[in-house]
Amino acid sequence: MTTALDLSAVKARQQVTWASGDYGAVAARIHPMSELLVTAADLPAGARVLDVATGTGNAAIAAARCGCLVTGVDYVPELLERGHARAAAERLPVTFVTGDAERLAYPDGSFDAVLSVVGVMFAPDQERAAAELVRVCRPGGTVALASWTPQGFIGELFRTVGRHVPPPAGLRAPVQWGDEGRVHELLGASVGELRAVRREFVFRFTSPEEFADFFRANYGPTLKAFEALPEERRPHLHADLVELARVHNSATDGTVRIPAEYLEVLAERAAA
Repeated sequence: MTTALDLSAVKARQQVTWASGDYGAVAARIHPMSELLVTAADLPAGARVLDVATGTGNAAIAAARCGCLVTGVDYVPELLERGHARAAAERLPVTFVTGDAERLAYPDGSFDAVLSVVGVMFAPDQERAAAELVRVCRPGGTVALASWTPQGFIGELFRTVGRHVPPPAGLRAPVQWGDEGRVHELLGASVGELRAVRREFVFRFTSPEEFADFFRANYGPTLKAFEALPEERRPHLHADLVELARVHNSATDGTVRIPAEYLEVLAERAAA
């Protein structure tokens, strides 16, 4: 297992990674995942909602559209600025706050619902992040999560990149949050009823090359992987990403249609 100092260093690198590229371009494509999660959570108007690792605010904005009182927290200020601009454009009163998913600055039971869409899954200390999600949710409240699965397309994307630039030794893979058994381990006895459903988000591109170029330019982890490689090895990673898109392409019209599996989790906070 990694030490606390190692995890702090990993987190610092993550902040730089997510601030690189243009994650907002990626988030814009996957926004429907947040709308589906908020619909599944059936949040009432006026509910106090916290969106953890909000990024550019997808889930926060989806909840605000339901009339909820929403706070979005993330440790990357550049992403929060984009989220604030998006919410302001729609005149949605979302509060965006710089903060750490592993150390949420709120008292126990502060929120009626706590959400995270492919966000908290990247916290280096999974147990601590899970405990914080539950802690700030009131008894009887809802913890709602959407996380990429290990066996899905994004899990394969991470493995493809990892063959070129291995992740830090000893860290659990973020896609473990997309495994139902692991989610039960993480949330444990702190929640009562837990429902997990596998869903698919479909990425669409005009070609496998466009997919590879898009993720190289915009998605921080992929961009940083390319930067970490010597110049002569970068074409090999690009070629592997193109091949990954080809293998997972389900379109028959000459374009690219890539189903990407994720796990939707709805859990009820157990009584104190």
